[in-house]
Amino acid sequence: MKRLMIFAFAAVALFAATTATAMLWSPSTKLSAGTAAMPSLNELHTAAGVNALPIEDVDR
Repeated sequence: MKRLMIFAFAAVALFAATTATAMLWSPSTKLSAGTAAMPSLNELHTAAGVNALPIEDVDR
């Protein structure tokens, strides 16, 4: 009976640990953290030097 109690306690502890780990590494958390660090379009254009590119005329 004592071994059964130890086994049950270990199983519950393992389940709690995996649930807590899954909550910490959920995809929504990663997505919100990744989008918060994303630079604006103006910053991307400045970094790439888009303003220095020649303007092309397109014939229609």
